Amino acid sequence: MLFFQTRTFRNLPPGPFSYPIVGNLFQLKQPFHRTFTQLSQKYGQVFSLWFGSRLVVVVCSQSAVQECCTKNDIVLANRPHFLFGKHISYDNSTILHSSYGDHWRHLRRILSLEVVSTNRLNSFYDVRRGEIMRLVQKLAHLSHNDFTKVDLKSMFVETSFNTMMRIVSGKRLFGDDCDVNDVEKAKQFKHIIKELLILAGINNRGDFLPFVRWFDFDNLEKKLKRIGKRTDAFLQELIDEHRNSGNHNANTMIAHLLAQQRSQPEQYTDQIIKGLSMSLLLAGTDTTALTLEWAMANLLNHPEVIKKAKNDIDTYVGPNRLVEESDMSKLPYIQCIVYETLRLHPAAPIWSPHLSSEDCTIGKYNLPKDTIVLVNAWAVHTDPKMWSDPTHFKPERFEDESEVSRLLSFGLGRTACPGSNLAQCTVSLSVALLIQCFDWKRIGKEKVDMSEANGITISRKNPLEVMCKLCQTPVVKDKY
Repeated sequence: MLFFQTRTFRNLPPGPFSYPIVGNLFQLKQPFHRTFTQLSQKYGQVFSLWFGSRLVVVVCSQSAVQECCTKNDIVLANRPHFLFGKHISYDNSTILHSSYGDHWRHLRRILSLEVVSTNRLNSFYDVRRGEIMRLVQKLAHLSHNDFTKVDLKSMFVETSFNTMMRIVSGKRLFGDDCDVNDVEKAKQFKHIIKELLILAGINNRGDFLPFVRWFDFDNLEKKLKRIGKRTDAFLQELIDEHRNSGNHNANTMIAHLLAQQRSQPEQYTDQIIKGLSMSLLLAGTDTTALTLEWAMANLLNHPEVIKKAKNDIDTYVGPNRLVEESDMSKLPYIQCIVYETLRLHPAAPIWSPHLSSEDCTIGKYNLPKDTIVLVNAWAVHTDPKMWSDPTHFKPERFEDESEVSRLLSFGLGRTACPGSNLAQCTVSLSVALLIQCFDWKRIGKEKVDMSEANGITISRKNPLEVMCKLCQTPVVKDKY
């Protein structure tokens, strides 16, 4: 038993035996959301672990999550300071890693006004639809004669990256029509995002074991410093290109923020703009691509769902035009498919860590100040007490709209993801167009393998390759 567990603060959540110095760090196997779910079945839906000398409480029940985000919303609005936040997030000053306070509220207000407000979402509609239509046109070109094998993973990654890059900076980094210099930037950017996702979250033992950090046995701090410099240079170049172009009226996030910078330089520094840009690119690219990939994998394993969705599209949209975002209110089953995908495969199965700013309670347990709190959204989404057939893909469960409130895919409370509407609009329209425009089938008779890879996001172990054929549906010929 660790010395830190003998302190006078009593009634901590139960948990497994922890070793001196290292605690439970070397007992945990990836993927963590499954390991935590297994531990919750033994120790309860609120249990504790020790990451070195740091107390970590894992929450796996809907009621406890609600308590975290209501009674303890402000107390748990802070973030623990890790090496990732120091070297990548400008010393924990971005909205992803900043603790609750005036600075965080300022960043949230900027994001709400300049990126995810209704007016901004509407103004970015042509960007979203344009990139989705590029995907549709590419698939149509490949499969207009017969069923053709396609790699959906790479296509979804390019689509989501281009969408977010155009919203942030107006640039496309992937595609045959991109500038040669931008193609090289795309490779660098893709590599940066890949490395950041590996190093983010609670994966780094050096954050919890001082001796690992002092000696940097795994070169973690050196890696983070190197990636931090590359990320900063990449983002600064995007800002400088905007600043030097003279096009102050461009409909991009950076252009809008630079316009504010001219009148309020202290409130809209380059560092704040870079931090917001990085947060959007990190949170909004890989997650959207993964959600689309899981949605299509589930649809291929359930062709009856595709048939039902296609019938709805034929009935309410018809064969003579393509689905628009304005049609989605008439296609609730498409949204049910998206909700069910988010339930089974939340892009972030474990929320970003929270930190208690003072002593508090969750249920019958006490949490001392500076406790790290992890919410296992995946455990809640697959809780048999909450959902019938919890591991089965059944979009019909969300035909009862009240069920949607149980989802934790985008967080809850004041730190909930502000970009949830943007993400859901993009995924819903993409799924609708892919169903409307193409016939789909698996490569073989066996069902698509649904195995998960390790990491802070729920990614597929094997990239999704499928058979695709263009339907007799009008595909827009215009360039996007």
